[in-house]
Formats: sequence, C-alpha cells, structure tokens
Amino acid sequence: MTPKIEQVAVADLIPYASNSRTHSDAQIAQIAASIREFGWTNPILIGGDNIIIAGHGRLLAARKLGMEQVPAIILDHLSKAQQRALVIADNKLALNAGWDEDLLKLELQELGDLNFDLALTGFTLEEIGDLFDEGEEPSESEENYSRKIEAPIYEIKGEKPNLPQLVDRSRTIDLIAEIEKADISKEVAQFLIHAAERHTIFNFKNIAEYYAHSDPEIQSLMERSALVIIDFERAIEEGFVALTNQVKDIYTQDHGGA
Repeated sequence: MTPKIEQVAVADLIPYASNSRTHSDAQIAQIAASIREFGWTNPILIGGDNIIIAGHGRLLAARKLGMEQVPAIILDHLSKAQQRALVIADNKLALNAGWDEDLLKLELQELGDLNFDLALTGFTLEEIGDLFDEGEEPSESEENYSRKIEAPIYEIKGEKPNLPQLVDRSRTIDLIAEIEKADISKEVAQFLIHAAERHTIFNFKNIAEYYAHSDPEIQSLMERSALVIIDFERAIEEGFVALTNQVKDIYTQDHGGA
C-alpha cells in the first residue's frame, strides 16, 4: 500500500502519551527555523485515531509557527504494537547513523563560503567549531590567542527583555528634532540625521539576554548586525569591534604590528 499524504488540522493531532523522546525549546526553535527555510519536507506519521507516531517535535514547531494544518501520513494498517514500536524506532534508527567527518567538514565549509546560515543544518556554532578544531594541534601563539580572546557564550540567565529595553534613542530623537528645525539644506540635514544615530545607546547586557531567548533566524540577523559577537576574528576583520588596550597588546604580541 502506498502511503498517502493528507493535510490534517494541528488541533486534531494527539501526542502519544508514552512518547519517550524529548524536545527542548531550543530544538523546537531549530525545527521551526528549518520549516521556514526549507518548507515542510517530512510529514507527521499518525495512526487512524490521529495519535502521533512520529513527528512530535514537528507538531510543536508547527504550533510555534502558528500553522493550522500540516501534512501527515496515516498508518492505520499498522497494529497497535507496531505503532508503539515505530515511535521508538523512528528516533533510534536515525541515531544509529554516523558521520563521515571529512565530507561533513567539506560540506559545511562550502555552505559557509556561500554565506548560508549554518545554524539551519541543526549543528550549533560550538559543534561546528569543535568539528574543525578536532585533531589539530595549535601552535603556542594560537593557544595564547584562543585562550585570551574568546567570544562570549550567550545563555539564558533571566526573563526575555522587551525590545524598548535593548536601545535608548532619546538623545538621537532630540538631536534629529533640532536638525529638522534648522535652516539648512535637505542634503546636509539628511547627512546630520544619519550622524545623529551615533548617539543611539545599545544595552548589550539586555541584547545578550534577548539573543539567548531568540530563535536561530533572529540570532543570525543579530550576529550579522554585530549586536552580538560569535566569531571574534571575523568581527575584528570586518571592523565590528575595536580592540581594548589589553586585548590589543595580546594581539600585537602574538601577531606583530602596531
């Protein structure tokens, strides 16, 4: 019998009460980001009674995305025992696979060169970093540099702040108002308005907390906006951060130059 994919209302799907597979909030966010990027590529498997056999994480992601219907395959030809066994097998069989790490590195490297968001592969940036560092013996200078200059780790420490708590534009707004009242040309006013944004104050402590609570898509955009630093060396190269005197001294000792 060829399985048929049907659209089923999210509200009608019933999680299996004895499902032993767990899903963290972070993983649900990853699944949701994957669905947004790639579409729905893997239907939920359900019994004739709409109880989920495989796809509990996808259901949670669908709810997070506000979806009303999802594709599903009804496996009503399976016995109850087969359905219960498949709940376990669907998860465990995938875990039994391994990785060809050389090919994985190559694929990740090429995706990175294409500026693709590697978080959408399911690997965290820390896992990717460990993969590329594995088996390499750093030189003494590299050890010093990596030991003394490391990007911070962003972890949830409290409640997610509101957006107004991330930035203070009061001085910027006052200055723009003065510029707009001034008797100057439109071109000069526009230039000064752009310059006035330099008075915008970002609360990076709150930004870090907001980042830790966000899904991968928002995190990626915050990284590209230089609101958080994940890759320290790249941030320096692109001019996103200025070295403190202490860090600058360390960098100069290891790499030379002024």
